[in-house]
Amino acid sequence: MKKIFSLVLLGIALFTFAFSSPVLAADSVSGAKVFSANCASCHAGGKNLVQANKTLKKDALEKFGMDSAEAIIAQVTNGKNAMPAFKGRLKPNQIEDVAAYVLDQADKDWK
Repeated sequence: MKKIFSLVLLGIALFTFAFSSPVLAADSVSGAKVFSANCASCHAGGKNLVQANKTLKKDALEKFGMDSAEAIIAQVTNGKNAMPAFKGRLKPNQIEDVAAYVLDQADKDWK
């Protein structure tokens, strides 16, 4: 009986880890708040006030290789060109939440 119970628990654990996504762990609602306070001055509505062609719209994210949580997290964490690094200003989970929010909004065309 103990073996069957152990196998069932192992199966549940494997299934959970195999089919979970890191982006799902992030909180898009929290990301919206962090984005509003830290990113919206340059990226309101998914736009880019500094480099107009590098918006946060889905097609631009894909074109510039920024269409994954990992890419967005790296950009927000380390900055690039005119974008400042937020490594010391935001916690890693806040940056993950922002990435989830950006991807979610890009899927909705920022509406």
